[in-house]
Amino acid sequence: MHYDHVTAPDQGAEEVSEHGIPRRLGGASLKALTAIALTFSAYQLTMAAFGPLSSLVMRSLHVGFLLAISFVLYPSFRHGAKLSRVPWHDWLLAGGAFTLSLYHWLFEADLIQNSGDPSGVDIAVGAAFVVLVFEATRRVMGLALPIMCAIFLAYGLFGQYLPDLLAHRGFGFDQVIDNLFLSTEGIFGVPTWVSATYIFLFILFGSFLEHAGMIRLFNALALGLVGHTQGGPAKVAVISSGLMGTISGSGVANVLTVGQFTIPLMTRYGYSPVFAGAVEATASMGGQIMPPVMGAAAFIMAETLNVPYSEIVKAAIIPALLYYFTAFVMVHLEAGAKGLKGIPKADLPNPWAALKENWHLAVPLAALVGMLFHGFTPMFAGMVGLALTAILILGAAIAARFSSTAFRYVFWLAVGLAASTFVQFGIYPVLAVIAALVAISFSIKGGEHVLHTLKMSLVDGAKQAIPVGLACAIVGVIVGILSLTGIATTFAGWIMQAGEKSLFLSLLLTMIICIILGTGIPTIPNYIITAAIAAPALAKLGVPLIISHMFAFYFGIMADLTPPVALAALAASSIAKASHDAIGWKATQIAIVGFVVPYMAVYEPALMLQGDPTVLAVVAAVFKAVLSIMLWATAVVGYGKMQLSVGERIVAVVAAAFLAAYFDWSDEIGYALAAAVAAWHWQNWRREASRHANADFSG
Repeated sequence: MHYDHVTAPDQGAEEVSEHGIPRRLGGASLKALTAIALTFSAYQLTMAAFGPLSSLVMRSLHVGFLLAISFVLYPSFRHGAKLSRVPWHDWLLAGGAFTLSLYHWLFEADLIQNSGDPSGVDIAVGAAFVVLVFEATRRVMGLALPIMCAIFLAYGLFGQYLPDLLAHRGFGFDQVIDNLFLSTEGIFGVPTWVSATYIFLFILFGSFLEHAGMIRLFNALALGLVGHTQGGPAKVAVISSGLMGTISGSGVANVLTVGQFTIPLMTRYGYSPVFAGAVEATASMGGQIMPPVMGAAAFIMAETLNVPYSEIVKAAIIPALLYYFTAFVMVHLEAGAKGLKGIPKADLPNPWAALKENWHLAVPLAALVGMLFHGFTPMFAGMVGLALTAILILGAAIAARFSSTAFRYVFWLAVGLAASTFVQFGIYPVLAVIAALVAISFSIKGGEHVLHTLKMSLVDGAKQAIPVGLACAIVGVIVGILSLTGIATTFAGWIMQAGEKSLFLSLLLTMIICIILGTGIPTIPNYIITAAIAAPALAKLGVPLIISHMFAFYFGIMADLTPPVALAALAASSIAKASHDAIGWKATQIAIVGFVVPYMAVYEPALMLQGDPTVLAVVAAVFKAVLSIMLWATAVVGYGKMQLSVGERIVAVVAAAFLAAYFDWSDEIGYALAAAVAAWHWQNWRREASRHANADFSG
């Protein structure tokens, strides 16, 4: 087998969606959808570069575009729907939704003057818009999230009739709609604002890099580095998905892109379809906590906490690496237990050759990381990264036409100098550079293909923004009702009461809330709801604010692996051709060791680089976490250098528990037990190896 035969195509995977099945359109319908998506991307780039509209108007139009594309792209029902055409009533819904989104723009002055005293028309438009948001979310993401939001909406309207413990003072229909549609507390709250600014740019950035061939580069690097080792195909999935996570914040999108390559590769080399799908689901979900892009919730977290995005990235780095280390160790041990070997080296690509050939794809990512850590805003850093990617795609196509190496270097130098003016002189010089490169592309052979790549990057970016944007919009219903009624304070009080007896109980309760919510709703609303309810309570119990939010964020992601919904497992099942539930439970087992990482971070803030820790403190915390993870993993799989006995597994679990715990002498006891179980296992392995050697000699 050769690498060429196992390379997955960049594109050609089924459309990325969180839950619904998108239509496969052609003809005039496809052209209309493409035009809407291109207009959406152009609108978002214009807002990011120039910001000509007020904040509320910008948010309203953002949601309007999301609704319009959703009604065109997703049928009202998955079963029995004709996926090749759009019925007239969906065109009507799409047009009506976008028209209603113009309301804030057309009547902006009147709405400001009448703030707090909405007219009958305001209420009617707002109610219709809320209904359309619910319907679009149902089509794209299923029933679970709309039902949960509907329960909160019903609570806002009728909660005064509940028992005193849960009752509020009562709000009229006009007050609820005013809160949800005419203010920045509901649908157009902070999550939608973040979706309309940072998140869309970073989704577009990832889309451009995907179309430029970044997935091929990630796969080549992963194959070349670990493909030949024990359990190599599964390790390729872990590393490739982790690298993909640096440019994509969607676990489902990661599965449907990287998984098209890694899942068949794993099954070809002896892994069961269930295990292959579970490994990919586990690795892909971790992409949401992998800097620098991370999941959309990370941007919401930065805005909620009013801290630079770089602080969120800094806090996430070590937990993200520990998550992937967990997955890596688990697949290594599973492969050892089942005797699965790696791919022959002769069939693998040279990773350094792949990097040399595609080095330019790493430039935008490096620029993005550098700018985030040098104090630039995520919006500006995203614009720079996006512009650099467009320039490099165009520049690479043009440079390939030059036969002289020296001339190519001169060309790249000129392009680099021109692009660098963005940081000093703003957007206009870089727009001129891109316009010039586009003009040149029209005149070179193959230029049409390059321009088509840019166009499809914009279109796919707009489509990929739909589930994220709709989740941010509809979860605004919950956030708006929580702020209107104050019920979040009641829930937070319960958590604080548990914390008076034990902080661990409060953490456990928060985790359970995340897991329960995660059985039905995606990561973003899961984090927003849990953070609104539990994170402030944890902060009052002494947990640093960033750590309390990261705790909720981390378990929101872990919950996305757990059945019955398990969206990442659902996406993997379509490729692995295996049971969705079986993949979900196996993915939970693979990731189970990672459940201890957030607890360790609460008691060891150095794991999230909080509290100005020393280098020695960080190294000590990481070493302890790594050792604990390895002990948990060997106990769960039951394999180290050979099969573990029941006694060895019990001691390993106890040692890992002491290392994760936080009380006097817990670390010392944990290290002593870890050394004991390591010596015990080594002695058993040496005895078994000696026995086999003697048997072979006698034979």
